[in-house]
Amino acid sequence: MMPRLYLRFYLALLGSLIAFAVAMAMIWHRADGPVERGSSALGILVQNALPPADAPLAEQQQALRKLIAGVDADVELIGADHSTIARTNGVHAVHSHDAMSHRQEGTIHLPDGRELIASAPIGTAHPLTALLSMLLLLALAVAVGAYPIVRRLTKRLERLQRGVESLGAGELSARVAVEGSDEVAMLAESFNRAAARIEQLVTAHKTLLANASHELRTPLARIRLTIELMKSSADPKRKVALEQDIAELDDLIGEILLASRLDAVHEPEHDEEVDLLALAAEECARYPQAQLDGVSVHLRGDARLLRRLLRNLLENAERHGVAPTRVRIAKQQQLAEIRVTDAGPAIPVEQRERLFEPFYRRAAQSGENKGAGLGLALVRQIARRHGGDARCEADEHGHTGFIVTLPALPA
Repeated sequence: MMPRLYLRFYLALLGSLIAFAVAMAMIWHRADGPVERGSSALGILVQNALPPADAPLAEQQQALRKLIAGVDADVELIGADHSTIARTNGVHAVHSHDAMSHRQEGTIHLPDGRELIASAPIGTAHPLTALLSMLLLLALAVAVGAYPIVRRLTKRLERLQRGVESLGAGELSARVAVEGSDEVAMLAESFNRAAARIEQLVTAHKTLLANASHELRTPLARIRLTIELMKSSADPKRKVALEQDIAELDDLIGEILLASRLDAVHEPEHDEEVDLLALAAEECARYPQAQLDGVSVHLRGDARLLRRLLRNLLENAERHGVAPTRVRIAKQQQLAEIRVTDAGPAIPVEQRERLFEPFYRRAAQSGENKGAGLGLALVRQIARRHGGDARCEADEHGHTGFIVTLPALPA
């Protein structure tokens, strides 16, 4: 799983600082570096100021005191065999040489093997500890200071992501706050302009569709009136066929208007307690081949939309299925379940999801009175409006079944 964006920025920054610290340490401590040359030169100068290593101890003692005159430190001169050659008055017997020699800033190495050890820093300090400490402190300071900056930047990106997800979920009014004047702010402005344009286009499309569907009903009414005025003068078969075409067109317009209204209005127009079993019984009474079974389940919603949901499922089974049609109302935990099946063969798995697409009709659906392909799309739309969903699956006998789940009220 990829880390969050702000962590990737933050770790990249810390990694760069660590690499910089390591590179600096390697540069400063490479062979024959400036610090090493300075330390070597200081050792030569001190050796030139002191008597040779084989000189008498008293001479070396006197030279040491003269060398450190004015230096506020205890100093001793150690031979190549780690024995004390000379020391100032304040220095105890140098059995503590190993303990003192770890203080690199107080030790000067002479070319002949002797060492000058002091209780205070003298000479050229060894940069290893100091340099690494400085770089680590720098890395810590940058890490502490960079975290809120990086986090603020990525929080703005996260808010922009939530806005994109809201727009993708159908909330066309989704916008994001424009903060600052950098590239992220420009991206937020571009998103808001695009979202506003999409909302404008979709709203105009819905308005045009609703108005066109409404206007179509006027000539339909005139055609229906003309048929009635024709009475017995027209061919009965042609008159019946024309009436069927008008009824089918009228149903299509009604479904388009309902779909447009559901898209435009996100809140339910009516919210009441509905007995799903009673509603199903009323709708099944309209279809002689429908068989109802189940328990009484109550939920809150729009009774007219739920009635339309049941009617579309029954109409779909009558048109495309094989009788009888079985309707079962059940309650699964906190969900009301509507299951409508017929005796026909199961629909292939790869086609089941497409059945809920508007105006989709299977290749096998040929002939008259097969509908426009909006019925099941409205079923899912109404189910989701009530907080549920609709799906198609085969039952245990291999027959096609449509299942709608809706939030149920507690018993």
